[in-house]
Amino acid sequence: MKNLMKISVLGLLVVFLFTSCAKQPTQLINDAKAGIDAVVKAGGDIYAKDELKKLNDDYTAAMDEVNAQAKKLFKKYGQAKEMLAKVKTDADSVAQLIPARKEEAKNNAINAQNEAKAAFDAAKALLDKAPKGKGTKADIEAMKSDLAGLEAQLTEVQASIDQEDYFGARDKALSIKEKANAISEQINAAIQKVKGTR
Repeated sequence: MKNLMKISVLGLLVVFLFTSCAKQPTQLINDAKAGIDAVVKAGGDIYAKDELKKLNDDYTAAMDEVNAQAKKLFKKYGQAKEMLAKVKTDADSVAQLIPARKEEAKNNAINAQNEAKAAFDAAKALLDKAPKGKGTKADIEAMKSDLAGLEAQLTEVQASIDQEDYFGARDKALSIKEKANAISEQINAAIQKVKGTR
């Protein structure tokens, strides 16, 4: 009877050990996934693309380890737990980087917008000084039309900034600046040409 009791207790102890060791790290899985979701929600797909890709890759590797252990008779989730904990820690770090990157992108967009506006204003002012004569009327009208188009694009830049599309706003502003500078160069060349003929 005593031996039967000992065997039963030992059997229960072995079963308890297997079940306690064999539990999947569900909380760590949820924490790691929540960490990645927080990065995405903060704008990680825009401001931390490389880091987000690494987090997803690391999470996938950790889940592969969890699934590999789940298929074994003697399950050891130690490595998977470490991997999941690292994903959560890394995700928290990346989430803290995003606000500064977002602010930097915003500042870059606003600077580009200001430069585009200055280039536009300079081109518009120069157009008033453009030589007016027989052969220049069509050119001046074309440049006026181009400037009107650039002015409309400047409002799009502001709309992009308002929608927090800072990279798109910066790209539009750089394009406007480039086109406005090209118009200014054309006008300056025409002015120099007229001066040369006098």
